[in-house]
Amino acid sequence: MKISFVVPAYNEESHLKLCLDSIIKGISGEKIDSEIIVVNNASTDQTRNIALTYPQVKVVDETRKGLSFARQAGFKASSGDLVANLDADTIMPAGWMDTVLKYYRENPSLVCLSGPHVFYDMPKWFNRGVMVYYYIVYGLYWFNKYVLRAASMVQGGNFVLRREALEKIGGFDQGFDFYGEDADIAKRMNKVGNVVFTMRLPIFASGRRVRAEGFFLTPLRYGLNYMWTVLFGRPFHKKHADIRSH
Repeated sequence: MKISFVVPAYNEESHLKLCLDSIIKGISGEKIDSEIIVVNNASTDQTRNIALTYPQVKVVDETRKGLSFARQAGFKASSGDLVANLDADTIMPAGWMDTVLKYYRENPSLVCLSGPHVFYDMPKWFNRGVMVYYYIVYGLYWFNKYVLRAASMVQGGNFVLRREALEKIGGFDQGFDFYGEDADIAKRMNKVGNVVFTMRLPIFASGRRVRAEGFFLTPLRYGLNYMWTVLFGRPFHKKHADIRSH
């Protein structure tokens, strides 16, 4: 299986290098075909120039600002059997790709695999609280998937899709600007195959949005948009505040 890493980036000059270095380190020495695509999503800083310094990285420009526009542009430029969607402020830990390949090789019906965020720039007490939040949300995921059979769960910035299934659903819904895009992809991918969220696939991420929006308001906002997308097919919040990379 060939794996394509797609990294949308809007003004990510402070984080992009860490992300790309972690991906390159993760795939070095692996006997697997892979590619890395950075989608420069209307950046006004040095994001594009930083990406261009990596000879193994393909840079795609998407002038329409929005996360789903960027993810779709990266998907269309990719060629892998698996499409790994990472955010520019994430750091791929050791063993991440081994876990992905193991799940896909052992589960032919698997079309989407996702896992949690661990915030590398937040205190330990906060990450312990985040894990509690994930287990609560996991209950909603289980209920939606196995009882209602209506949806599943995906963590934005840490999910891998099977190309064939993503093509079947028409790619990313570009009506989602930011909030709810992960809930939407989970809901639609769930209709064509098995979507799995596992705590065995963590990725390191920046907690800058949590710091900017608030420790308590952020999970409430994400939870509300998840349920709104599952129930009504659209997010509750249509707009979001841009959080600077530094």
